Amino acid sequence: MKSSIRIASGQGFWGDLQQAPYEQVMRGQIDYLMMDYLAEVTMSILQKQKMRNPELGYAKDLVEVCEQILPHIVEKGITLITNGGGVNPIAARDKIFEVARGLGITGLKIGVVIGDDILSQVDGFIEQGHAMKHMETGEPIATVKDKLLSANVYTGAWPIVEALKSGAQIIITGRTTDTGLTLAPMIHEFGWTEDDWDKLASGTVAGHINECGAQATGGNFLGDWRSIPNMDDIGFPIIEAFPDGTFIVTKHEGTGGRVTRETVSEQLMYEIGDPSTYITPDCIADFSTIQLEDLGNDRVRVFGIKGRPKTPTLKVSASYLDGYVAFSSLTYCAPDAYEKACAADAVLRKRLDRLGLAFDEIRTEFVGMNACHGPIAPAIVPNEVMMRIGVRGKDKKTIDRFAKEIAPLILTGPPSVTGFSGGRPKATDVVAYFPALLDRNVVDMRVLVDEI
Repeated sequence: MKSSIRIASGQGFWGDLQQAPYEQVMRGQIDYLMMDYLAEVTMSILQKQKMRNPELGYAKDLVEVCEQILPHIVEKGITLITNGGGVNPIAARDKIFEVARGLGITGLKIGVVIGDDILSQVDGFIEQGHAMKHMETGEPIATVKDKLLSANVYTGAWPIVEALKSGAQIIITGRTTDTGLTLAPMIHEFGWTEDDWDKLASGTVAGHINECGAQATGGNFLGDWRSIPNMDDIGFPIIEAFPDGTFIVTKHEGTGGRVTRETVSEQLMYEIGDPSTYITPDCIADFSTIQLEDLGNDRVRVFGIKGRPKTPTLKVSASYLDGYVAFSSLTYCAPDAYEKACAADAVLRKRLDRLGLAFDEIRTEFVGMNACHGPIAPAIVPNEVMMRIGVRGKDKKTIDRFAKEIAPLILTGPPSVTGFSGGRPKATDVVAYFPALLDRNVVDMRVLVDEI
């Protein structure tokens, strides 16, 4: 057993700093590099890509990153773990093997975790009596099954552990939880068991800190953000983990950003409901037991975490087509910018009514006045205001007709319009989210390990 391991965060979402994984690999010692690419809406985007082209459905950025870092992680013995496989991890594996061959790399083992994508199984599960009810409304998934775009089970660390035991140096998964990407190497290296609830909870907390990249090292920091140094060269977090479940949050020496009790605390509060019951596929972590000790020099020790047994169900993240939406904007300048913008909105709405256009929702924001804080915004007098309006409905033709009413306001509405660009807005799909629960025993997870 190693006395400690260092697990670096390389991506916090699909679209994060492209250079971050390279910096984590090259600017100091690490044992593992985890890269988190997936959000709920990302899965539906990837599924639509795969429907158009069976060879797609993964985060393309993952392949571009591997082109840059692959020779270095092979040389340094760094293991890469990522959920960038999206809804097509096998295709992602094949592309990375292609990159490796082009670089002359041999002997590379890649593990793929599959089984989380249950879109094709939904009908069967319904027939078996698994209603998969919406976690907020109680609506069964059967009511939207014909409109489903994606359906993925949140899976945990253990399939990744299996791939690690098989000697895989790169592990590509689908909808593995963000926390599982960091927890898995801790389980593997330290020999934790499936009922080491406190240790599993500690690894889960470590994963929660790692999952959003530089948000734990001073990025998006609501505290004294002006004091965060060298944001242009911000270092991503590294978890220095120990067998007893304690760990230290740090970053590479010489990188920008800052690791303090405050930056770590802020990340710990990210996407938290009941802090005493943070549910993952691997355990339930009690965030109210977390203790932090600021060691200085960008090192924060985390300890004392308690955990409880995992739940009998897994969360399903499904999405479905729920109509169409279109947005547009016009900017009005002083004098009386806000009054002009309000008048333009009133004119547009009357014209839409005269045309007999009905929408499920129509919403106007006056950017500069109420777009960020709504009715509690202070009554200020801006010198320009952007009127941003959006409509939503089930009929695409109605949405497209709305789009033809924006540009005419320039010459048939209030004066001083500017900022209209990009052409006529287009109707785009509304992707609705459907969270549900499914008996974990019916989910068939598999691990494939292949060598180049």
